[in-house]
Amino acid sequence: MNDIQETAILAAGCFWCIEPIFQQINGVDKVISGYTGGDIKDPSYELVCSGTSGHTEAIKIWFDKNQVTYEQLLLLFFSIHDPTTLNRQGPDIGTQYRSGIFYNSNEQKLEATNMINILTENNIWNSPIVTEITEYKNFYQAEEYHQNFYIKNPESQYCKLMIEPKITKIKQKFPQLLKIL
Repeated sequence: MNDIQETAILAAGCFWCIEPIFQQINGVDKVISGYTGGDIKDPSYELVCSGTSGHTEAIKIWFDKNQVTYEQLLLLFFSIHDPTTLNRQGPDIGTQYRSGIFYNSNEQKLEATNMINILTENNIWNSPIVTEITEYKNFYQAEEYHQNFYIKNPESQYCKLMIEPKITKIKQKFPQLLKIL
């Protein structure tokens, strides 16, 4: 990793739903879907889905901090999911779908804490934010069929109902952050 590239690890429900959002952001070099937050080494999708491994579905983002800031990534993160629902996003229920920020530096921890404090002070949601802020310990890449799910399956009903509204929202709310294609 060079001195301008950083990583961010975020969990906001199903990784299929958030991976395509961050892939469209200028300055984001790579996004992979995977599992974090648990203690079992190299968990499988089936194990994570059982809710017994302690892992959550997440994405790992490599980004150029001169093009997009960690704070901007957090703003996107909080714009595309409900951080007030514990262990649930839409139809996906269980600890594997919890909202989480897995920081890899004290600076990221401080930025995440500050972001939650600002959102709370401004009463953005009617309920308290339950997003966990946890030190990054491990990230295991999910199976290949999970990678680029939206790109590979844009016509699936799940993509149409769950992912496309998030993409539309980001295009409307944050057009200045999008890659020019």
